[in-house]
Amino acid sequence: MSAGGAWGEGAPEPAIRRERWRVSLVWIVPALAALIGLWLVVEQRLQQGPELTIRFRTAEGIEPGKTRIRYKDVDIGAVERVTLAPDRTQVIVHARLDRDARSMLVGDTQFWVVRPRISTTGVTGLGTLLSGAYIGVEAGHSTEARRDFTGLEIPPIVTTGLPGRQFILHGSGLGSLAVGSPVFFRRIEVGRIAAYALDRDGNGVTFTIFIDAPYDAYVTSSVRFWHASGIDVVLDSGGVRVHTESIATLVEGGIAFQAPQDEPGQAEAPPGTAFLLYPDRDAAMRVPDTEVRRFTAYFGESLRGLSSGAPVEFHGIPIGEVESLGVEYDRNGLVRFPVALDVYPNRLRARSVAGAATPGSGDAAFHELVDGLTRHGLRAQLKTGNLLTGQLYVALDFHPEAAAAAVDWTRTPPVLPSVGGGLEEIQETVARLLHKLDRVPIDAIAADARATLQRLDTTVADADALIKRLDADVAPQAAATLQEARRAAESARRLLDADAPLQEDVREALRELQRSARAVTTLSETLDRHPEALLRGRPGEEK
Repeated sequence: MSAGGAWGEGAPEPAIRRERWRVSLVWIVPALAALIGLWLVVEQRLQQGPELTIRFRTAEGIEPGKTRIRYKDVDIGAVERVTLAPDRTQVIVHARLDRDARSMLVGDTQFWVVRPRISTTGVTGLGTLLSGAYIGVEAGHSTEARRDFTGLEIPPIVTTGLPGRQFILHGSGLGSLAVGSPVFFRRIEVGRIAAYALDRDGNGVTFTIFIDAPYDAYVTSSVRFWHASGIDVVLDSGGVRVHTESIATLVEGGIAFQAPQDEPGQAEAPPGTAFLLYPDRDAAMRVPDTEVRRFTAYFGESLRGLSSGAPVEFHGIPIGEVESLGVEYDRNGLVRFPVALDVYPNRLRARSVAGAATPGSGDAAFHELVDGLTRHGLRAQLKTGNLLTGQLYVALDFHPEAAAAAVDWTRTPPVLPSVGGGLEEIQETVARLLHKLDRVPIDAIAADARATLQRLDTTVADADALIKRLDADVAPQAAATLQEARRAAESARRLLDADAPLQEDVREALRELQRSARAVTTLSETLDRHPEALLRGRPGEEK
């Protein structure tokens, strides 16, 4: 039976009553309050900036709720809390940036704490003495988003947007350089050291320097960089010369660069170009040695004071340096000490006079040149370069009196003949002198000297006794003799006075003698005119 038949055909269907759900006015207010609260939470979330964490070694100067985050002295966030890292080696600063600073959270953004710092490069952060420390930001340029950062312990030297270029330097050591040390060009400060790091192999230090514009245009492909720290003192025939870049380099060190004088007009070096950092200006400006000839020399004297890098000079001209010192044992049990010498022939060719013949660069020509010089007496010799420090160097000079010798080209490297140094000759002379002095009978000489002194003492005593006897016996007689001599002198004086009788008699006798002489002269003239006067008498006389 169908369903419709249950009620009978034509019977009306029962009406179903449906009730509507009605919301009471009491719930409208809480619902609106909840919606408003949710909207405020969402709005606050939308207005808040992103969260980030920064790891530092210490939380010195950082206070939650007070320490701000600043970019170019503009507040862009704040520190919310500080916690310790799980390994307790660092602190984790939880901070939040403003919504407008969201784009700064990229991979190469840097954070550091700005606080008062005193270093060799100066004093920074003095403004934080009143305002308190804050976290500085250097916005990066990476496209990779990041929320966890490791803060810098030292503020970066170079900031984004500063005009200029960065370059890389490779040196053997740090010396007195530090981050922030100046870079000079012709004694003008044009940049600074931005960073440095030890090489992976531990054999050197890599520096990152920043050169400010427009001085970066002077960094060309041919420039040379060198350590300009401290004072460079040169003592030569011209006197003492002191060279330093500035007073600042005496304390904090520095780097200088310049292109060689004979290499102008080079193209500018692109950013990131790597250069070699030389130890000093002389090494930087030296012409590169492209040809190296190695020799070995054996010296009989001690090598104390000779070290690797000591100069090798040819008649006073530096042409090489000492490469190493060694020890050799032969089958006879003898020990020899080879000194490896690096000689740079180009240094001699560079000093050749214009128009003069220059030696060739081939092996045969070089061998012929060295053999000819050796036949004329070229020998290697150790000489003292500094009397104060005792440093030695190798001198290649001519010794015509030396025994004949030749270069041993069969050895590798070839062996140069050598002669004893001046110091060795002095030592041998002193040794011979001491040997001769040792054979002198000093004891016998001393005994003879003592005997002679005793005899001299006796002689002096006898002389003293003789003087005493003379003083007792001879002195009174000498005094009487002197008295008699004084009386005789007085008598002689009286006789020789002008008014003495003897003087008057002598004058009268002289007058008589003068008259007699005139009479004789008259007689002589008369006889000369009238010889017959001897018989007849004077003319005119009466007979």
